[in-house]
Amino acid sequence: MKNLIRFDWAVKRLLRNKANFEILEGFLSELINDDVKIESILESESNKENKYQKFNRVDLLVQNSKGELIIIEIQNNQEHDYLLRILFGTSILLVNNIVEGMDYSQIKKIISVNIVYFDLGHGDDYVYHGTTEFKGIHKNDILKLSKDQESLYHTEKISKIYPEYYVIKVNQFSDIAKDSLDEWIYFLKTDEIKDEFQAKGLKKAKKQLDIMKLSEEERKDYEKYIEQQRYERGLIVSNYRVGEIRGKAEGKAEIAKKCKQKGMSLEEIADLTGLTVEEIKDLG
Repeated sequence: MKNLIRFDWAVKRLLRNKANFEILEGFLSELINDDVKIESILESESNKENKYQKFNRVDLLVQNSKGELIIIEIQNNQEHDYLLRILFGTSILLVNNIVEGMDYSQIKKIISVNIVYFDLGHGDDYVYHGTTEFKGIHKNDILKLSKDQESLYHTEKISKIYPEYYVIKVNQFSDIAKDSLDEWIYFLKTDEIKDEFQAKGLKKAKKQLDIMKLSEEERKDYEKYIEQQRYERGLIVSNYRVGEIRGKAEGKAEIAKKCKQKGMSLEEIADLTGLTVEEIKDLG
């Protein structure tokens, strides 16, 4: 077992402690490229009466010193509709933080941070950032805020009003840390922090997320979590391989049928497909 606790387990347990805010602040500061200060960790199911709330699975909900809400979600297993789940999560959070009589200008900014350990979509990068812009369809210009709106919203860009999305595709990282954000992603992927790493929050993470600091109960819980993750990954791989094998077998059968229709001998078809003569006969 490695010396450092996995970040996904730490998010659910240790990083909720105010004494460890420095670790989360460091990660978010490097990702967002801003000096993030955490005001508080919020209850991620703040509106339990909402019938859709059970689908809003959030690992951690943070409010920073600017009053912005930051969702941190870590997903280990493949989910084909995950991009829509990201949208749903920010939408529910937005609705839950609107109270009767509130001016629109008081709506909280939302930043969605998604750490995924599977191949989400197609792309060559390993960190993606999504924002909302309004682009002219005739003159190709970007809609900007007026001076009064800049004062009202405390920003110069429309994109800063709307939710922002970050997607970190951990498994696509090359394991070569070229900057401070890469140092964090290296940790997310390997559960290791090199001595020479200087990214914000990593020095404290190396000290506080040491497995040896866990109580006996916490260590047992952590070991169960790791075993469950290993089991789930094995299950996914096994199902994929079974499907792959079945797909190949079905493909061979289709090729064999077409070869028979073209009048090829059973021996020739067997040599071409790898099926036995008896298997080819049974195809009809």
